[in-house]
Amino acid sequence: MRRGIRLGVDVGKARVGVARSDPDGVLAVPLETLPRTEALEKLAALTHDYEVLEIIVGLPISLGGADTASTTDAREFAHALAEAVSMPVRLVDERLSTVSAQQMLSQGGTEARKQRHIIDQASAVIILQHSLDQESRTGAAPGVLVKQGE
Repeated sequence: MRRGIRLGVDVGKARVGVARSDPDGVLAVPLETLPRTEALEKLAALTHDYEVLEIIVGLPISLGGADTASTTDAREFAHALAEAVSMPVRLVDERLSTVSAQQMLSQGGTEARKQRHIIDQASAVIILQHSLDQESRTGAAPGVLVKQGE
């Protein structure tokens, strides 16, 4: 397992959820929810604040494996992010992360109307934790590397 803090990102139309890992890459924790309009700038600042190794962006693919409008949006965001930061950005399949986050929050007793503010962070935690677990199992970096300039 590579050592270093990673950021997990859940891209939404209005908000971007952010999670971070510990330096050993074992545990993902919620960090914050950013307004979409400020997300690239704030993520670039967070990479410096936390001395981040890489950023993991969730790629919302349909259950059937096809791209959707959200898939295209997440790819475009990841490419813009790769241009804004000087570190690897990876796209990972995030199917059902939002559904899982909603179930987790509901089971934890969070009221549905209060979930909206933290659902993006919870989704980012699920995306990042899945990636950390995958790298731990396989020894390979998760997902697909976003190449700058593409």
